[in-house]
Amino acid sequence: MTELYDAVSESMPFEERKRYIDRKAAEIVAYAYKNSPGFQERLDRAGVKPSDIKSLKDLEKIPVLSKSELLNMQRAKPPFGGLLSTTTKSLKTVFVSPGPLYDAVDVPETMRILCKTFFAAGLRKGDVAINSFSYHLVPAGLLLHQGLQKLGVTVIPAGTGNSELQAQVMREMGVTCYVGTPSFLKTLIDRVKELGFEFQRDLKLKRAILTGEMLAPSLRQFFQNDYGIAVFQVYGTADLGVVAYECRQKAGMHIPEEVIVEIVDPATGKQLPSGETGELVVTSLNRIYPLVRFGTGDLSLFTDESCPCGRTSNRLVRIAGRIGDAVKVRGMFIHPRQLEEAISRTGGIRNFQLVVSRREQRDEMTLKLEVEDASADKERLIESLQSNVREICKLRIDSVDFVPCGTIPKERKIISDERKWE
Repeated sequence: MTELYDAVSESMPFEERKRYIDRKAAEIVAYAYKNSPGFQERLDRAGVKPSDIKSLKDLEKIPVLSKSELLNMQRAKPPFGGLLSTTTKSLKTVFVSPGPLYDAVDVPETMRILCKTFFAAGLRKGDVAINSFSYHLVPAGLLLHQGLQKLGVTVIPAGTGNSELQAQVMREMGVTCYVGTPSFLKTLIDRVKELGFEFQRDLKLKRAILTGEMLAPSLRQFFQNDYGIAVFQVYGTADLGVVAYECRQKAGMHIPEEVIVEIVDPATGKQLPSGETGELVVTSLNRIYPLVRFGTGDLSLFTDESCPCGRTSNRLVRIAGRIGDAVKVRGMFIHPRQLEEAISRTGGIRNFQLVVSRREQRDEMTLKLEVEDASADKERLIESLQSNVREICKLRIDSVDFVPCGTIPKERKIISDERKWE
């Protein structure tokens, strides 16, 4: 079984992978147009024919479908907005996400992706996993459970809440893997200590598959450095399932062959090259419920550099935040979460705020800083900060303004856009 999920099965040469994605993009558009009335209406409205889509690049011709638009489609034509390519009665399971939004799953395809995800994290037969996602209405709990079982892992369907019981079960059942949100794993670690147990002595937890929330770098370090837990981040949504997952190299999240991912300019829907931040747009190859160019509302960027693990797929470098909070500066989007990560890496900073202004038709960025130690080497701090901002945000700060502690309000906009367009 394992040969289906290891790096060798995902090491398609670059040019071959490009041809594969181009072919799959054309195939899913043609299939959806023929079988999904709602998608046919979308394409007709945009004046696009299925024959116009011959490659990944051609997907730009199709407008991005936002989550709010999908919700409106489902309300206008319940339950699936005309996007279903089969009958509701033929579905084995229907999930319901907040909205409510109805989700139909291609189970065999989903299991393939999940098995790749868990295998890449090192899970094997003999592992015992506790699944703390909800099993009610939403897809996460049940689908992750089935994927773990398919790989031969023993699963404890814990669901949400009841941290004291979950901590006890983890100890008594010798749980080796946690599946859930980062915040609940932190809660469980705290609960174990409150119960009087020594985490690394009394528990066998070695891995954590984390999704459902942003994973702060500081929290990853807390799990890995303080408790010896190997952390593997997974990105997905209820509508799409798993979109990307980490391997043992922790060098970004691999995009599986069962989805097509674009990073696009949120204003135009045009694709952006490797290394630029934009909206994460996904085309699912799920033929039961094909979502073509679904806009997640999340900001991300990808790399097409090869990964030491042997997998040749593009990788999402990070999830940088949500579109609504991003500010476009010098043609690049910068998000508060990116700035927070750069500040966190730098250290020694109590509070901060980025001010974006306009001078002589050029965007300027001034970073206001409150430092923890007034005697700190400010030149060295600026050098470290500039390096981190360039690496994470792909932009350079024009000036750094050190201000007295308490100057910057705690309840402030992290990025204050003060540009005047006259």
